Amino acid sequence: MDKEKLITPGPSGYMPEPGAFMGVELPEPGKALLYGEIVDEETAMREAAKAMLTKRNPTIFPGPLVLWGWNAGAMEKAKAVLELAMEIPNCRIIPMPDYRPKYPKIDPEAEINPNHPNLTILHNKIEACIFVGVHCHYANLSLRMIRAGTNCFTIALCAEMGHEDAMVSLRDVHAEEIRKFKDVLVQVRNELGIEWEPTPPPENPSLPKEEWTKVSPLDFGEYAALLMPRRGEVVEESE
Repeated sequence: MDKEKLITPGPSGYMPEPGAFMGVELPEPGKALLYGEIVDEETAMREAAKAMLTKRNPTIFPGPLVLWGWNAGAMEKAKAVLELAMEIPNCRIIPMPDYRPKYPKIDPEAEINPNHPNLTILHNKIEACIFVGVHCHYANLSLRMIRAGTNCFTIALCAEMGHEDAMVSLRDVHAEEIRKFKDVLVQVRNELGIEWEPTPPPENPSLPKEEWTKVSPLDFGEYAALLMPRRGEVVEESE
Protein backbone atom coordinates (compact mmCIF):
# COMPACT_ATOMS: atom_id res chain seq x y z
CA MET A 1 0.00 0.00 0.00
CA ASP A 2 1.28 3.48 -0.88
CA LYS A 3 2.25 5.73 1.97
CA GLU A 4 0.17 8.79 2.73
CA LYS A 5 1.04 11.79 0.59
CA LEU A 6 2.28 14.35 3.08
CA ILE A 7 3.15 17.20 0.69
CA THR A 8 0.47 17.88 -1.92
CA PRO A 9 -0.68 20.91 -3.90
CA GLY A 10 -2.73 23.36 -1.84
CA PRO A 11 -4.25 25.64 -0.98
CA SER A 12 -3.25 24.37 2.47
CA GLY A 13 -4.36 27.44 4.37
CA TYR A 14 -2.58 30.17 6.26
CA MET A 15 0.87 29.12 7.57
CA PRO A 16 0.76 25.37 6.77
CA GLU A 17 2.87 23.04 8.85
CA PRO A 18 6.40 22.75 7.39
CA GLY A 19 7.24 19.45 5.77
CA ALA A 20 10.06 18.88 8.25
CA PHE A 21 7.55 19.11 11.12
CA MET A 22 5.37 16.52 9.36
CA GLY A 23 8.13 13.94 9.37
CA VAL A 24 9.52 14.53 5.87
CA GLU A 25 13.22 13.70 5.76
CA LEU A 26 15.68 14.79 3.10
CA PRO A 27 16.78 11.95 0.80
CA GLU A 28 20.21 10.41 0.67
CA PRO A 29 22.28 10.79 -2.54
CA GLY A 30 20.69 9.02 -5.48
CA LYS A 31 17.19 9.33 -4.04
CA ALA A 32 14.48 12.02 -4.26
CA LEU A 33 11.32 13.23 -2.56
CA LEU A 34 7.88 12.63 -4.00
CA TYR A 35 4.92 13.99 -1.97
CA GLY A 36 7.20 13.87 1.09
CA GLU A 37 8.20 10.22 0.58
CA ILE A 38 11.74 9.12 -0.33
CA VAL A 39 11.69 7.35 -3.72
CA ASP A 40 14.03 6.46 -6.55
CA GLU A 41 15.20 9.48 -8.52
CA GLU A 42 13.63 8.34 -11.79
CA THR A 43 10.24 7.79 -10.13
CA ALA A 44 10.24 11.40 -8.93
CA MET A 45 11.45 12.65 -12.32
CA ARG A 46 8.61 10.89 -14.13
CA GLU A 47 5.98 12.40 -11.81
CA ALA A 48 7.55 15.84 -12.20
CA ALA A 49 7.62 15.45 -15.97
CA LYS A 50 3.96 14.41 -16.05
CA ALA A 51 3.01 17.49 -14.05
CA MET A 52 4.92 19.87 -16.32
CA LEU A 53 3.38 18.23 -19.41
CA THR A 54 -0.25 18.05 -18.30
CA LYS A 55 -0.93 20.94 -15.93
CA ARG A 56 -1.77 24.48 -17.00
CA ASN A 57 0.88 27.10 -17.69
CA PRO A 58 4.06 25.19 -16.81
CA THR A 59 6.74 27.64 -15.74
CA ILE A 60 10.40 27.53 -14.78
CA PHE A 61 11.56 29.93 -12.07
CA PRO A 62 15.37 30.27 -12.33
CA GLY A 63 17.17 32.04 -9.51
CA PRO A 64 20.47 33.90 -9.22
CA LEU A 65 22.57 30.73 -9.06
CA VAL A 66 21.82 30.10 -12.75
CA LEU A 67 20.98 33.64 -13.87
CA TRP A 68 24.34 35.04 -12.80
CA GLY A 69 27.29 33.60 -14.72
CA TRP A 70 29.39 33.39 -11.56
CA ASN A 71 31.31 30.28 -12.63
CA ALA A 72 31.60 27.81 -15.50
CA GLY A 73 29.23 25.35 -13.81
CA ALA A 74 26.51 27.97 -13.49
CA MET A 75 26.77 28.86 -17.17
CA GLU A 76 26.50 25.22 -18.23
CA LYS A 77 23.57 24.72 -15.86
CA ALA A 78 21.79 27.72 -17.39
CA LYS A 79 22.19 26.15 -20.85
CA ALA A 80 20.73 22.91 -19.56
CA VAL A 81 17.73 24.77 -18.09
CA LEU A 82 17.02 26.32 -21.50
CA GLU A 83 17.30 22.90 -23.15
CA LEU A 84 14.76 21.55 -20.65
CA ALA A 85 12.39 24.46 -21.24
CA MET A 86 12.46 23.84 -25.00
CA GLU A 87 11.09 20.33 -24.49
CA ILE A 88 8.08 21.42 -22.39
CA PRO A 89 5.13 22.55 -24.52
CA ASN A 90 4.31 26.23 -24.02
CA CYS A 91 6.71 26.53 -21.10
CA ARG A 92 7.44 30.00 -19.74
CA ILE A 93 10.44 31.29 -17.85
CA ILE A 94 9.86 33.87 -15.11
CA PRO A 95 13.13 34.70 -13.33
CA MET A 96 13.76 35.38 -9.67
CA PRO A 97 16.85 37.53 -10.16
CA ASP A 98 16.90 39.55 -6.97
CA TYR A 99 15.67 38.81 -3.45
CA ARG A 100 15.41 42.41 -2.30
CA PRO A 101 11.82 43.56 -1.64
CA LYS A 102 10.30 45.43 -4.57
CA TYR A 103 7.62 47.47 -2.94
CA PRO A 104 5.11 48.83 -3.57
CA LYS A 105 4.70 46.93 -6.86
CA ILE A 106 6.23 44.14 -8.90
CA ASP A 107 5.28 43.07 -12.41
CA PRO A 108 4.36 39.38 -11.89
CA GLU A 109 4.74 38.69 -15.61
CA ALA A 110 8.31 39.98 -15.60
CA GLU A 111 9.69 38.20 -12.54
CA ILE A 112 8.60 36.19 -9.53
CA ASN A 113 8.63 38.09 -6.26
CA PRO A 114 10.47 36.02 -3.63
CA ASN A 115 8.54 37.80 -0.91
CA HIS A 116 5.13 36.98 -2.45
CA PRO A 117 5.66 34.09 -4.90
CA ASN A 118 2.06 32.97 -4.52
CA LEU A 119 0.82 36.21 -6.09
CA THR A 120 2.96 35.70 -9.19
CA ILE A 121 1.66 32.14 -9.52
CA LEU A 122 -1.98 33.14 -9.01
CA HIS A 123 -1.68 36.04 -11.47
CA ASN A 124 -0.30 33.78 -14.20
CA LYS A 125 -2.57 30.80 -13.32
CA ILE A 126 0.47 28.53 -13.00
CA GLU A 127 -0.35 24.96 -11.97
CA ALA A 128 3.13 23.42 -12.26
CA CYS A 129 6.51 25.05 -11.75
CA ILE A 130 10.20 24.29 -11.37
CA PHE A 131 12.53 26.09 -8.97
CA VAL A 132 16.18 25.94 -10.03
CA GLY A 133 19.12 28.05 -8.94
CA VAL A 134 17.23 29.65 -6.05
CA HIS A 135 19.17 29.86 -2.79
CA CYS A 136 17.88 27.21 -0.39
CA HIS A 137 16.57 29.55 2.31
CA TYR A 138 14.46 31.48 -0.22
CA ALA A 139 13.32 28.28 -1.93
CA ASN A 140 12.12 26.91 1.42
CA LEU A 141 10.19 30.11 2.14
CA SER A 142 8.69 30.33 -1.36
CA LEU A 143 7.68 26.66 -1.62
CA ARG A 144 5.80 26.84 1.67
CA MET A 145 3.98 30.05 0.68
CA ILE A 146 3.02 28.51 -2.66
CA ARG A 147 1.68 25.38 -0.95
CA ALA A 148 -0.27 27.58 1.45
CA GLY A 149 -2.07 29.73 -1.09
CA THR A 150 -2.16 28.02 -4.50
CA ASN A 151 -2.83 24.68 -6.20
CA CYS A 152 0.55 24.75 -7.95
CA PHE A 153 2.57 21.52 -8.24
CA THR A 154 6.08 22.52 -7.19
CA ILE A 155 9.31 20.87 -8.33
CA ALA A 156 12.64 21.77 -6.72
CA LEU A 157 15.85 21.04 -8.65
CA CYS A 158 18.24 21.61 -5.77
CA ALA A 159 22.04 21.69 -5.99
CA GLU A 160 22.23 20.72 -2.33
CA MET A 161 20.13 18.26 -0.28
CA GLY A 162 16.61 19.12 -1.46
CA HIS A 163 13.44 20.71 -0.07
CA GLU A 164 10.79 19.13 2.12
CA ASP A 165 7.98 21.47 0.99
CA ALA A 166 8.07 20.68 -2.74
CA MET A 167 5.85 17.99 -4.27
CA VAL A 168 8.98 16.72 -6.06
CA SER A 169 12.49 17.47 -4.85
CA LEU A 170 15.67 16.29 -6.58
CA ARG A 171 19.04 16.76 -4.89
CA ASP A 172 22.59 17.35 -6.16
CA VAL A 173 21.20 18.78 -9.41
CA HIS A 174 23.69 20.28 -11.83
CA ALA A 175 23.77 20.46 -15.63
CA GLU A 176 24.15 16.70 -16.10
CA GLU A 177 21.17 15.91 -13.85
CA ILE A 178 18.99 18.52 -15.58
CA ARG A 179 19.75 16.90 -18.93
CA LYS A 180 18.87 13.51 -17.43
CA PHE A 181 15.54 14.95 -16.30
CA LYS A 182 15.03 16.37 -19.79
CA ASP A 183 15.50 12.91 -21.31
CA VAL A 184 12.97 11.44 -18.88
CA LEU A 185 10.53 14.22 -19.72
CA VAL A 186 10.83 13.55 -23.45
CA GLN A 187 10.19 9.85 -22.81
CA VAL A 188 7.08 10.61 -20.73
CA ARG A 189 5.89 13.12 -23.36
CA ASN A 190 6.10 10.43 -26.03
CA GLU A 191 4.26 7.94 -23.81
CA LEU A 192 1.46 10.49 -23.35
CA GLY A 193 1.24 11.01 -27.12
CA ILE A 194 2.03 14.73 -26.89
CA GLU A 195 3.55 15.96 -30.14
CA TRP A 196 6.02 18.82 -29.75
CA GLU A 197 9.03 20.17 -31.60
CA PRO A 198 11.67 21.67 -29.29
CA THR A 199 10.89 25.38 -29.23
CA PRO A 200 12.51 28.16 -27.17
CA PRO A 201 10.21 29.76 -24.59
CA PRO A 202 8.68 33.05 -25.74
CA GLU A 203 10.53 36.21 -24.89
CA ASN A 204 9.12 37.97 -21.88
CA PRO A 205 7.49 41.18 -23.18
CA SER A 206 7.48 42.70 -19.69
CA LEU A 207 11.26 42.70 -19.35
CA PRO A 208 13.00 45.93 -20.36
CA LYS A 209 15.20 45.87 -23.43
CA GLU A 210 18.89 45.70 -22.63
CA GLU A 211 21.77 46.81 -24.81
CA TRP A 212 24.66 44.63 -23.71
CA THR A 213 27.15 46.51 -25.88
CA LYS A 214 26.71 49.49 -23.57
CA VAL A 215 26.97 47.61 -20.27
CA SER A 216 29.92 48.70 -18.13
CA PRO A 217 31.27 47.28 -14.84
CA LEU A 218 30.21 50.60 -13.32
CA ASP A 219 26.59 49.62 -13.94
CA PHE A 220 26.94 46.96 -11.23
CA GLY A 221 27.64 49.48 -8.46
CA GLU A 222 29.01 47.95 -5.27
CA TYR A 223 29.28 44.56 -6.99
CA ALA A 224 31.57 45.78 -9.77
CA ALA A 225 34.67 44.51 -7.95
CA LEU A 226 33.33 40.97 -8.22
CA LEU A 227 33.44 41.21 -12.02
CA MET A 228 37.02 42.45 -12.26
CA PRO A 229 39.66 39.95 -11.07
CA ARG A 230 42.86 41.31 -9.61
CA ARG A 231 45.88 41.55 -11.89
CA GLY A 232 47.26 38.10 -12.61
CA GLU A 233 44.29 36.34 -11.02
CA VAL A 234 42.31 33.73 -12.93
CA VAL A 235 38.93 32.88 -11.42
CA GLU A 236 37.59 29.53 -12.59
CA GLU A 237 35.40 28.38 -9.73
CA SER A 238 33.89 30.01 -6.65
CA GLU A 239 31.89 28.83 -3.68
